Amino acid sequence: MSVRSVLQSRAFTRRTLLAFTGLSVLPLGKTALAGDVVDAAGLKIAASAPKRIVSIGSAPTEILVELGFAERIVAIDTTSQGVIADGHAPDIGYMRALAAEGVLAQTPDLIIATMDSGPKEVIETLRASGVPLLQLPIEPTIDSIVAKINMLGSLLDVQAKADALAAQVRKQAEELSERASSASSKPKALFILSMANNRMTVGGKDTAANAVLELAGATNIASDVEGYKPFSPELVVANPPDVIVIMSNQGHDAQLAKILENEALAATPAAKNKSLFPVDGAALLSFGTRTLHAASALAKTIHGGV
Repeated sequence: MSVRSVLQSRAFTRRTLLAFTGLSVLPLGKTALAGDVVDAAGLKIAASAPKRIVSIGSAPTEILVELGFAERIVAIDTTSQGVIADGHAPDIGYMRALAAEGVLAQTPDLIIATMDSGPKEVIETLRASGVPLLQLPIEPTIDSIVAKINMLGSLLDVQAKADALAAQVRKQAEELSERASSASSKPKALFILSMANNRMTVGGKDTAANAVLELAGATNIASDVEGYKPFSPELVVANPPDVIVIMSNQGHDAQLAKILENEALAATPAAKNKSLFPVDGAALLSFGTRTLHAASALAKTIHGGV
């Protein structure tokens, strides 16, 4: 019988499940105690010295590693690959296409996920399982990174480490801002998420891509587009980018060839000067601890080592 079937069985009651896992969920309406955390979904979560953590999302995995919990991670999602050593923990799949059975098969005593993890019904099934599930915010801001750190630091009772890590993030953000402001120019940039059939999908406003370009001291020419959307050649011609940022897993040479095949892009200063910069998408867009490192590297590349 699948885990989903078991959870839906009348015989498999909440009391039975909690006895099986040895865990507890904070009752609704109970005032949060010291160490309890209200997560990004507005729910009170409690976890007592977890030893088997499933981490869903690059940002949670990065922060758990920074806080010293790498050895307790028993499973990760696909976006977390590269954060911890290969083979350290099994991959349970893409964070937005999870299966409850695959997560619960790891017998976790704590699940960490971001608010954009899913599908929604899987998250609901995981919450119903009785295993504590902490959801972290996803806003593409420095404050969001700090919030993730503080939630995990409080829940895992390592607030001093979390405070130090949060201070480090704030310092990196300040240094990045100073570097960008001291640059002699603010180049126009375009973040291309993908290209297919000569059509490009770019990162517009209210996206992590837009936030990172701003952190790196560039002006996003797609800032009038909302979200990740197709971008018309006419807009590229009207406001040609000096810099094009692409995902590193798509291959620099292959992407450059596609861009040069695109009439609108080929005429841009970015294409003519081969100012095409590949980035690690998970590191750059997750708004975890690696985001500022990636944004800093991008800023140095864009501004010629400034």
